[in-house]
Amino acid sequence: MTELRKPAVDLGFKALNLVHKTTLKLTGGRWPRDLFGMPGVELHTIGRKSGQPRSSMLASPIHDEDRVVLVASKGGDERDPAWYLNLTANPDVEVTMNGETRKMRARTASPDEKAALWPDIVAIYKGYAGYQEKSGRDIPVVICEPRSA
Repeated sequence: MTELRKPAVDLGFKALNLVHKTTLKLTGGRWPRDLFGMPGVELHTIGRKSGQPRSSMLASPIHDEDRVVLVASKGGDERDPAWYLNLTANPDVEVTMNGETRKMRARTASPDEKAALWPDIVAIYKGYAGYQEKSGRDIPVVICEPRSA
C-alpha cells in the first residue's frame, strides 16, 4: 500500500465507525444491529498513546456468555487496526453488544486457538479469508472474556 493511500484508508474507517455509532444512537440501538450477518459490537478501549477512552464499531463472528471473539482485519489492510494496538497495551476493555455493556479482558488468541476458531470465523463471514490473503500479515483473532470482579 502506498504511503499516500494509508491516510485515506484510515479516514474511511473512521468515517464508517462514526456513521455506525451515530446511526445506532439515533435509532436507540435498533439499527444496524447486524454487520455482514454478525452482531455489531462497540469495543471500548483506552488509547495507548493518549490514555483517552476510544470506541470502535466491530462485528463478532463468535460470541457467547464466556467470550466475544473479534477479528483485527482492518478490511485486509497491511496494518493492525488502532483498536487492536490499544487493547494490546491495555487489555481491560468494555464490550457493548445488544445494548448490554460488559467489562472484559482482551487477549490475542494463541496460534492453536486461532487455528481452531478460524474455520468457524470464515464460515460465518467469508470475507475474512480474503482479508487474510490480501493483508500480508497474520490477522490477529482477539478473545474477550469477562473480567473477574
